[in-house]
Amino acid sequence: MKLRVNSDACIGCGLCVGTYPDAFEFDDEGKARVIAEIDDASGEDAMGSCPVGAIEAE
Repeated sequence: MKLRVNSDACIGCGLCVGTYPDAFEFDDEGKARVIAEIDDASGEDAMGSCPVGAIEAE
């Protein structure tokens, strides 16, 4: 699944980075960014677990 992080909404809590370190990392501003695609089930979980809804499907 191809995801994107809305950097305006991201608060940098790190849940996505901690849960899916192969798919997300922090940028220089401390916000999450996508570095790789993940399977659909994990993508849905990542989107649903973001406390501010900053992870979106493309």
